[in-house]
Amino acid sequence: MSESGNLGVVVVAVDGSEESMNALRWALENLKLRSPAPDSTDAGSFIILHVQSPPSIATGLNPGSIPFGGPSDLEVPAFAAAIEAHQKRITDSIFDHALGICSTFNTKVRTHVVVGDPKEKICETVQDLHADVLVMGSRAFGPIKRMFLGSVSNYCAHHSECPVTIIKGKGGVNKGN
Repeated sequence: MSESGNLGVVVVAVDGSEESMNALRWALENLKLRSPAPDSTDAGSFIILHVQSPPSIATGLNPGSIPFGGPSDLEVPAFAAAIEAHQKRITDSIFDHALGICSTFNTKVRTHVVVGDPKEKICETVQDLHADVLVMGSRAFGPIKRMFLGSVSNYCAHHSECPVTIIKGKGGVNKGN
């Protein structure tokens, strides 16, 4: 039996959680990519996807109005730049962790960053990249947190245009949620 598979593009969504890193490990261990044809360089690829929150969502608040009667709708460029720099550091840290995992498998991967709502952006990116499969972790929120926060993996399972593999955590649902 051949060591290569038929998968051209495998997207693994990571958010820095241990569940998402477990999903990455699972994908690297279990999914086989298409080998390039003898006359082509069209080999399969693993793409590690991270979705950043938009700066306005990441802060939760704007810096507020300038005290003593300043305009309340003024955007402070330094504030926005600081938020973007902070998000870049977070993304770099997540990718460093993910690429460290990939290095133990001696597999070439690409990274991809998008900004927006994770549910929608993961599905859009999977479609744009013509993914054969999406792999993601599940944080296994309890019913209360899931009601307020929603489930990214559940949304993607129902709205993605490719098969979705959800890797559940080993601990199961935390009863305190």
